[in-house]
Amino acid sequence: MSSIGDAIHEKCMNFADRVIKLNDYLLEQAASSLSDGGCRKSDGKHQTSYIKHPTSRVPVYLKSVAVLANQLLRSGTSIGANNTEAISAISKADFKSKSYIALKEARESLYWLDLLHRNKYLNDVEFQSLYDDCEELVKVLTHRCKKLDENDDKNEKKK
Repeated sequence: MSSIGDAIHEKCMNFADRVIKLNDYLLEQAASSLSDGGCRKSDGKHQTSYIKHPTSRVPVYLKSVAVLANQLLRSGTSIGANNTEAISAISKADFKSKSYIALKEARESLYWLDLLHRNKYLNDVEFQSLYDDCEELVKVLTHRCKKLDENDDKNEKKK
């Protein structure tokens, strides 16, 4: 693997680690809201306040936070999985395909992060840190995919 490939792989792994930890944290927060009859809300400036919520008796796995966190977990870890598949691709076309899938998963992760933030499951600082990391992955993978397209265009012109 090249040094650029190593760097992309490391960024994918680091982001996946953060997403896994975030998933566990969000589920723990949802579970703790069951024990006190309320749910935690944050406005970004104040740590937490408790609001009685009619769905507080809903099992954690059925709460929207669990669904959103799971979607982010799936897309956020899939970036690295598809990047790894690209690295061990059997052809240039396979490499390109897996690279594009990794890019799509990174963009999807931005969407889930936005939803978690809009619905107050992530405060501004948590959101911005994760969003910046994911956006960096999008930029790196976009650059890789554009280069692959340029190379394909050059090869087509040679024929």
